Amino acid sequence: MPKITYVAHDGTRTEQDVPVGWSVMEGAVQNNIDGIDADCGGCLSCATCHVFVDPAWVSKLPPKEDLEDDMLDCAAVDREDNSRLSCQLTVTEEMDGLVVTLPEFQS
Repeated sequence: MPKITYVAHDGTRTEQDVPVGWSVMEGAVQNNIDGIDADCGGCLSCATCHVFVDPAWVSKLPPKEDLEDDMLDCAAVDREDNSRLSCQLTVTEEMDGLVVTLPEFQS
């Protein structure tokens, strides 16, 4: 099972096994990771699952689709080039070791 590391804004790291097919958001919610609220449940209608993808991983993930990019533009307070909505990141075996950091705004 792939391991995903969630890094809180204060630097606290939590490594979790996340089943293939789940989203990075589901992995956080099911493991009680603070900072990912997932208010819309993964319906791509909020940005409460916003994360910063570790730079080493950005090019290894599927690119943002237009709707995700639009939602980040209108709802993410502190968007960066490596911002993603974790509900749109479906876990694969190749994502073992993925590191995402939670924004300060969601702390």
